[in-house]
Amino acid sequence: MGFRMGIVGLPNVGKSTLFNALTKTAAAQAANFPFCTIEPNVGEVAVPDRRLDTLAQIAGSKQIIPTRITFVDIAGLVKGASKGEGLGNQFLANIREVDAIAHVLRCFEDGDITHVEGRVDPIADAEVIETELMIADMESIERRLANIARKLKGGDKEAVAQERLLKQALAALEEGRPARSLTIADDDRKAWDMLQLLTAKPVLYVCNVAEDEAAQGNALSSKVEEMARAQGAGHVVISARIEEEISQLDAEEAAMFLSEMGLEEAGLDRLIRAGYDLLGLQTYFTVGPKEARAWTITKGTLAPQAAGVIHGDFEKGFIRSETIAYDDYVAGRGEAGAREAGKLRVEGKTYEVKDGDVLHFLFNG
Repeated sequence: MGFRMGIVGLPNVGKSTLFNALTKTAAAQAANFPFCTIEPNVGEVAVPDRRLDTLAQIAGSKQIIPTRITFVDIAGLVKGASKGEGLGNQFLANIREVDAIAHVLRCFEDGDITHVEGRVDPIADAEVIETELMIADMESIERRLANIARKLKGGDKEAVAQERLLKQALAALEEGRPARSLTIADDDRKAWDMLQLLTAKPVLYVCNVAEDEAAQGNALSSKVEEMARAQGAGHVVISARIEEEISQLDAEEAAMFLSEMGLEEAGLDRLIRAGYDLLGLQTYFTVGPKEARAWTITKGTLAPQAAGVIHGDFEKGFIRSETIAYDDYVAGRGEAGAREAGKLRVEGKTYEVKDGDVLHFLFNG
């Protein structure tokens, strides 16, 4: 499993340019007018992870299969989207289907690119979209409360739990707080996720800056960083123009170009890492002569459930996992060396998989 990240933003903030660069396609038409993205564009990219290449080299794997992230470019929202303004309703529906929202904010001045509100103010832009999502959530909650009224009268337990959560969310929204600001008990988590509230989605603010500000950011991106910290949201500084240029280069040229710009890595790497942190995701590996493969799981996942990501039968018939930490696998130059050094561990059903673990599952099947 990878994850789906929806890219949202007001028109002309560099959203489609960034999407094109990230997916190395020109599928999203980047143009200097609102609503140039008529359908949500979907692109899959491999998640860069140098550890996977190292493991494959040690094991002599014929094939390398990274985990993947799906980006969904959602057309520019405008004020009034929750009321159907612009192309509102369609895109609100698209946001419901993603795991997290990458909110692209314009943090650059450019007289040639018009701003839909006639000014450059990323904090105000963030508030415009947040407000639209909050209004849409409030309307959705009110409809749902009306729909479950009959079940409540009959004492339906699910409906009672749903009403409690809906009213909690509504109270927060009426105070001007997004649904993600609420602390949800573990017992309620499944029911809460099923509500699919737009403002419950984790948010990653993507500050789109000018090329010469990509390394250090600027005063506008600093304001966004403060806002993100206050909200417990993620934040990353990227130049969509730089990412666009990198997407046209081979690996060696890209590395040279990044070095010239004072950057250690591409924005894609930083964006994906920030997305993983935001969603509490991590990676484990399966390695052999046929293939070296990365798998995405949530932090805290137990070994049987981690096995289930490969195949449901692995989880059902789980017996144990042979586990080697990444550093131990590299130090031992492979499974045999790690085993000889006493670094291969046999773990059972209660083992919590760690980031970078190299796993081999044994199961009844």
